[in-house]
Amino acid sequence: MESTLVIIKPNGVKGGIIGEIISRYEKARLSVSAIQIKNLSKAEAEGFYAEHKERGFFGELVGFMTSGPVVLLALSGEKAVEKVRTINGATNPANASAGTIRHDFAPNTGENIVHSSDSAASAAREIAYWFEKSVIISYPAYSYVK
Repeated sequence: MESTLVIIKPNGVKGGIIGEIISRYEKARLSVSAIQIKNLSKAEAEGFYAEHKERGFFGELVGFMTSGPVVLLALSGEKAVEKVRTINGATNPANASAGTIRHDFAPNTGENIVHSSDSAASAAREIAYWFEKSVIISYPAYSYVK
């Protein structure tokens, strides 16, 4: 079983689509292994996105991610990273396939509704950044939706 991290960004939380987003992951037979809603501090956001520190959009990204509450999700299941990235759609909503989260809800690349890990290695690092190992619950997921 593979795990991945998803962050529902402030515009997704404020937009009232937390349930819709989680539902899409659950329908894909991914289980919610850990969940937390919180306001990120500037230091937390800067630490999490440290790999982008030298890029021009870093300050804007940190400002956006600290502009309101986010939902942190550790998801588990077969091919979790790949499934989540497919469900989310392309980073730029203009390039996202119809029916993906970013196509359906994201206004632009900078406010693209969700973050997700891009590899199993990134997922392990990102999950550990937000969640203590003791709070992660593992269980097999299946969907009642056919």
